[in-house]
Amino acid sequence: MRRNYPPVSLIGVPTDIGAGHLGARLGPDALRIAGLAQALRSRGIEVEDRGNLAGPPNPVEPPMDGYRHLAGVVVWNEALMQASLRELEAGRMPVVLGGDHSLAIGSIAAVAAHCRATGRRLRVLWLDAHADFNTSQVTPSGNIHGMPVSCLCGIGPDVLTGIGGHVPAITPAQITQVGIRSVDQEEKRMVKEHGLDIYDMRYIDEVGMKRTMEAALADLDDDTHLHVSFDVDVLDPSIAPGTGTRVPGGLNYREAQLVMEMIADTGRMGSLDVVEVSPALDERNRTAELAVDLVESLFGKSTLMRD
Repeated sequence: MRRNYPPVSLIGVPTDIGAGHLGARLGPDALRIAGLAQALRSRGIEVEDRGNLAGPPNPVEPPMDGYRHLAGVVVWNEALMQASLRELEAGRMPVVLGGDHSLAIGSIAAVAAHCRATGRRLRVLWLDAHADFNTSQVTPSGNIHGMPVSCLCGIGPDVLTGIGGHVPAITPAQITQVGIRSVDQEEKRMVKEHGLDIYDMRYIDEVGMKRTMEAALADLDDDTHLHVSFDVDVLDPSIAPGTGTRVPGGLNYREAQLVMEMIADTGRMGSLDVVEVSPALDERNRTAELAVDLVESLFGKSTLMRD
């Protein structure tokens, strides 16, 4: 059965200002070249490409007071929050083409604000190799792409936690993480202290992906807006080499397809990030092409041969 999806707006955010490696700034165009808009249109979905947002360049500077490029990260996220909110208020689905994962601060702040205004429940499904619950005290790098979840939960500098005007933008109870396999020791302590709901790779290995996703998606209902934040490093580097923080032991192709198909089956996805595609580290745009394939599955492309 083909579901009815709202019209989609692609929002390119060409920056790697929150990352430790250069290259994710090229991700939006890599996803376009891989045919994302055409793939969604072929499924009968109305798609408008809003082009790329503008923001400051990456100055490639060391951390100051525990954060790298804080002012620039704020500018990009505020721009993305406003752009995403405009699409949501117009009844459209924002699909963010990143860019590094610090951008999730702005995109999810917008969705959280929209859900508060419309009285809907927000759930965030975070597909990633990393928990991204770091703080400046935990990580010496100061790279903010390792901090978006903590910032969204109100832990971090005021200029980031306050984006969207509501602190915290979300609570740890609203976020579920799948595919995690690289967490700093102090970050593990914080994750446990705040009760983050995490299905790591060991859990997936032990119970299988079907049971993992049944648990991760169990409490969605008709009033739930599901935001999917898809970092391509959740995938194993053998199938997705084009990303800056590769961690062995990630999702294989069939596991990833099942994740996306089960999300699509819920009919609850209302917004999406696709981040950390770095064509400079890729092989003939292989990672962007795989990401497009998986996003198609989020929008109903299925291997199922049954109704």
